[in-house]
Amino acid sequence: MATLFKNFSRILTLQNEKGYLFNLPEEKNLSILNDFSIVVEEGVIKDFLPNSNIIEAKFEKVVDCRGKLALPGFVECHTHTVFAGSRGDEFKLKLQGVDYEEIARRGGGIISTVKATRKASEEELLNLAKPRAWEFISQGVTTLEIKSGYGLDFETEVKLLRVINRLNRELPIEIVPTFLGAHAYPPEFKENHSDYVKILTERVIPYVAQNNLARSCDAFCELTAFSPEEVRLVFASAKEQGMNLKLHTDQFNSIGGIDVALEFNARSVEHLEAVTDDALRKLNGQEIVAVLLPGVSFFLKYQYAPAKKLIKNNVPVAFSTDFNPGSSHILNLHLIMQLATFEMNLTAEQILPGVTINAARALGLSHEIGSLQIGKNADFAIFEAKDYSDIIYNVGRNLLVYTVKKGNLVYSKIRN
Repeated sequence: MATLFKNFSRILTLQNEKGYLFNLPEEKNLSILNDFSIVVEEGVIKDFLPNSNIIEAKFEKVVDCRGKLALPGFVECHTHTVFAGSRGDEFKLKLQGVDYEEIARRGGGIISTVKATRKASEEELLNLAKPRAWEFISQGVTTLEIKSGYGLDFETEVKLLRVINRLNRELPIEIVPTFLGAHAYPPEFKENHSDYVKILTERVIPYVAQNNLARSCDAFCELTAFSPEEVRLVFASAKEQGMNLKLHTDQFNSIGGIDVALEFNARSVEHLEAVTDDALRKLNGQEIVAVLLPGVSFFLKYQYAPAKKLIKNNVPVAFSTDFNPGSSHILNLHLIMQLATFEMNLTAEQILPGVTINAARALGLSHEIGSLQIGKNADFAIFEAKDYSDIIYNVGRNLLVYTVKKGNLVYSKIRN
C-alpha cells in the first residue's frame, strides 16, 4: 500500500553515502528539498516527488503536510529509561554543592537506583518506562536506545533487558537494548571487583548475547567505576559473543578509556566532558562517534564536552539526553539541542546531524535510519515550522505535529 505525505515546504534529508556526517555549520550539509512530497511503500521511502507533480489518485492513502517541515526521525542514542525509584533527595545535595562523585562515595548515585530497581517487578518497571518512552515519541523520536545497568546482578540485569525488549514489542517505535552491566560495582562486590568482572564476562554477557537480549555492550570507564583493564576484560567477552561495543568514558577523569574504545573498535565514545586534548586527537580520522550529553553538564552544573574541538578534529558528533534518575533527569531531546546551541556554541546545522544520522551511526543503524533516502525506513518527524532553526529557537516548546515510523503515523499532536 503506497502512502503519500504531500506538500512539505522543506524536507531535510541529510542524504549521504558514508552513514554519518561531519557536523558542518552549513545548510548544504542537511541536503534540503524544497516543495517536495514523500512516497512510502512497505515501510520504506519509495520516492520524493515535486509537489507540483502530484497525482493523488495513484495513492491509497494521502497525508497533507502543507507548509510543514520534515526531518529524519530523531534517534535517541543514549538513555537509561528503565529504572525504579527517585533521587530527588540527591538533587537537594547537588544544589548544596555536593558533587556527583561524592554522592556516589556516600552510597548514593547509581547504587541508590540499583536498590529500588532490584525490588521492582518486571511489570512495575514496564509501567514506569512506557510513559517516558511516549514522551520521547511525542518529540519526534523514532528510535530509542535504552541501557540496562541498574541491576548489577544476573537476575536484575536480565529483568531489565526483558523489559526493554517488551517495550520494543509493545511500542510503535524501535527500542534498542544495550547491556550495561559494567555501570558500577554493586555493594556486595565493593571490595571484590575481580569476582564481579568474572560474573559479567563468564555468565551474564554470554547469556545476554546467546538469548538476543541486547545488540551492544557498554561500560563505564571512570575512577569511581571500571578501570581500563577491567573494561578490556568486559569488551573481550562481549566481542567474543559478537556484540557491538560502546563506552561511557572521560566524564570526570580521562584515564585511558579512549584507548580502549579504539583498541576494540567501539562504535561510540560517550560523555567526554573531561577528555584531554591528547585523547581527543586520537579520535581524529577514526570515524568513531562522540556522543555528547549536554544535559548532564546542565544538570550537574559541570563543564561541557568540547564539541567544537571534536568537530575540528573530524569526529562525527551525536547528542542525547542521557535520561537517567541521577545525573540528567531530562526527557526532552529538544532541550538538549538548545543546550548544544547556547552552551556549546553550535549552530542548528551542526546539531541536527547529531540527533539523526550520527546518532544512528552510534547505534550501528545508519544503513536503515537517520536520513531520508530512497530504500531507507520511512522514519520522519514533521514540524509546524517554516525553518529548521525554529525547533531550537522556540526554547521550551515542542513544534512537532506528527511522528512517523516506517510510514505509520504513530503520534499526532492534532486531535481529530
